[in-house]
Parts: sequence; C-alpha cells; structure tokens
Amino acid sequence: MSEDNGINAKAKLFFEKADEAAANGNFDYAIGLFLDGLRCDPDALQDGHLRLRELALNRQAQGGKKPSIMERMKYSRGKTPLEQLLNAEYLMARDPEHLPYIEAMLKAAVAGDYKQTTKWVADLLFAANNASGNPSASAYLLLKDSYASMGLWERALAACQHAAKIRPDDADIGDEAKRLSAEMTVSRGKYDQAGDFRNSIKNREEQEIFQSQQGVVKTKDYRVLAAEAARRAYEQNPQSAQSIFGLAGALADMRTDETEEEAIKLLEDAYKKRQDFSFKERAGLIRIGQIKRKIREADEIFEANPEDGIAKSKHAGLVGQLNKAEMEHYGLCVQNYPTDLKFKYEYGLRLVHNQKYDEAIPMLQEAQKDPRHKILAMGKIGLCFFMKGWFADAEEIFTRAIDSYEIKDDDIAKELRYNLARSLEEQGKKAEALDIYRKIAQVDFGFKDVSQRVDRLRKEAK
Repeated sequence: MSEDNGINAKAKLFFEKADEAAANGNFDYAIGLFLDGLRCDPDALQDGHLRLRELALNRQAQGGKKPSIMERMKYSRGKTPLEQLLNAEYLMARDPEHLPYIEAMLKAAVAGDYKQTTKWVADLLFAANNASGNPSASAYLLLKDSYASMGLWERALAACQHAAKIRPDDADIGDEAKRLSAEMTVSRGKYDQAGDFRNSIKNREEQEIFQSQQGVVKTKDYRVLAAEAARRAYEQNPQSAQSIFGLAGALADMRTDETEEEAIKLLEDAYKKRQDFSFKERAGLIRIGQIKRKIREADEIFEANPEDGIAKSKHAGLVGQLNKAEMEHYGLCVQNYPTDLKFKYEYGLRLVHNQKYDEAIPMLQEAQKDPRHKILAMGKIGLCFFMKGWFADAEEIFTRAIDSYEIKDDDIAKELRYNLARSLEEQGKKAEALDIYRKIAQVDFGFKDVSQRVDRLRKEAK
C-alpha cells in the first residue's frame, strides 16, 4: 500500500507504540499493537512482520505462555485472508516454533496476495521444516505451490524434491518435480533477453544466498551474525531488559562453553543489580542446557567406544551435575513464583527422582490443579505413595487418574495401569493385578515386564 492514502503512516504509529511496549517488557500488549499496524498495512515486512517475529522469540525466551485452548479455537479461522493472516500470526507470536501456525500464515498470505509477506513466511517455513526432527511432506508441498505462485521456480523445485524424499513412491510428486524443472529451464532462458538480464542476475544471487541458508534454521555463521547484532543492540541500550535477554539468548545459541558462560554472567549480573528473578531464571535454563549439551557429547563418545572408562565416568559426573542444577533451579523458581503451578510440577518431578517423596507429594498435589499436568502429577503422587509402602493409597490415586484420563492405550495410560497392577499385587490382590497385566500385554506385549508378570502370576494361580 502506498503512503499517499495515509495507511502506512497509521501503521507506522502502531509499530512505534509496539516497539515501546516491547522495550518495557509488555510483550502481549505489543503483539496486539503490531497486529493493529499490520491490519493497516499487511505487507509491512521490515517494521511489522519481522519486528513481531523478533518480539515473539524474545517473549518465548523469557517463558511467555503459549496460546490457551480457547485462544487456539478463537484464532484458528477468519472470514477474509487478512483476518486469517493476523489470527495465525497472533498464534505464531505466542508460540513461534509451532509449524502449523506458520503454515496457516503462509496460506493466508498467498490468498491475500501479500507478496513480500508470502516470500518471507515461505522462507521461514522452509528453514524451520528442514530443521525439524520430523519434517512434514505436506508443508513442503504447500511451499512448492506458494513459491510457484510467485514464479520462484528453483525454490518450488527444491521444496518438491524435499517432499519426494519423504514420499519416494508418490508418482504425482515426481511428475510435479519434472514440470517445475521445465518451468525453471524456461525461466532461466530469460537470461538471453536483454531486458531481463539484470533481474535474472539479481534473482540468481538471491537464490544463492537462500540456498546457503535453507539447510538449517541456524547455521554457525548465522548464529555469529545474530550474536553480533544482539551485542550492538545491547551496547546501544544496556539497561534494556529486552537487550539483555536478546544478547544472552544469542550467546547461548552459539553453544560453546565461552559464550554460554558469558550469557550466564550477563544475566546473573543483571539479577544482582535489579533483583528481578526472571534474569536468574533464564541463567539457570542456560546452565541446564549447557550440561545437557555436554551429556549428549559424552554419549556420542561413549557409544563410539563403550570400553572407554573415562567417558563413562565423565557421563556419570555430568548426570550428577544436571540433577543438582535442576533441583536448585526449580526450587528457586517455586520460591520466587509461588503461584506458578508449572514450576511446582517440574520441582516435584525432581524431588521424586531424588526419592524425596514426602516433599514431592504436596508439591505435586498443588501442580495437579493445572489441567496440563493433572494426570501426570497424579501418576507421580501415586508412585510416591507406592514407594513409601502406602499401597492402598497408591491404588486409589492410580484408579482416579485412569478414570480421569480419556486416552486408554498410550504410554501414559499403560504406565498408570501398570503401576495400579503393581499396587494391587503388593496388597495380595493378584487376580486383579493379573487381569490388568493381561490387558496391557494385549495392547503392548513388550511393555516393561508385563509378560513375565503374567506368566508368574498364572503359575502361582495354578
């Protein structure tokens, strides 16, 4: 849209207010302001979509909540492409790594013919899907169609080829790849036309940049550039919480001991000066992530050489460090956020792991008030009673959890039933226990030791 009709000026005002709100840590309010601006100018990429994406990642780094069930229902549709785009972007801003939200944005951007936004969202989805542990063929096919609608044939072909790797037996995808290859050849033929030569060269350079970045979301070079940009932003405004979190996140994302330690020190210093626990909380998460990274590295060494005693010892030491760091971190979180049930649940899990059952039970009893953790918390409470030898109480809790859990055959359901059977068996109710073990075995014969327990109890019954 043009400046002449005043729409961009109105959008700019919203974006400036959004930046102010974000700088003050009012992320949710800032999200609304950015969307108000994008309603005025849906294709505002630099000042609108990119800034909102940056805000979303910062909000996530500080523990911002994901959209609720009601929000997901409310914002999952829209009457117009613009409304669909903004609704999807609202959800994406609250959960920036959830691919279906990015896919919904792309579909709406294509439908609304928002060209700059379409290309940006497509590239974002392409990189994220590539980096996913379980890339989606349907996402690649959506990308193929989106790029083709813009005449970006090389990108469309690359997306189609990725889909073909996931669905190698799909003849339609193979035929589509051939068609796109032909379209790309025709497009490249325009190099011979004088009027299109410069544009072709520009497009080719752009494609080379894209190809160098599409393999992963964050290559090493990308992380270095991101850290440099975050450091510049911090140096310009070192008192800004957003700048501190941004630099700490970029340093941690480089995944080296040196940069992680710098990030932790930056956050710890900010905590000492401001007594704002959110800085210490983030530092704790980076420390935990650092130890987990070292454990993965030790695992790789040990798997390559199982006889390496030093690697085995190092792995055990790191596991001990992780346990201690998580206990300390979530204990502090409970102290500083006493009403946040998420932290009570996480701390309760660590207490169970460390066999501190009397401390874990009240923590998990509070945590089960959160619907997201109710069933899992009940399962752990039952386990605590079982480990204390309170088998009748454990039986009652496992039974209530099973009755409350709608899914009957996933791992959680099988775990609850297995523990219920164990509780019954300890009380001498062997026939009831056998019946539960049998039903688990009928669904998953290899689950834990149910087959051996069935055999043993049947022999005892005879």
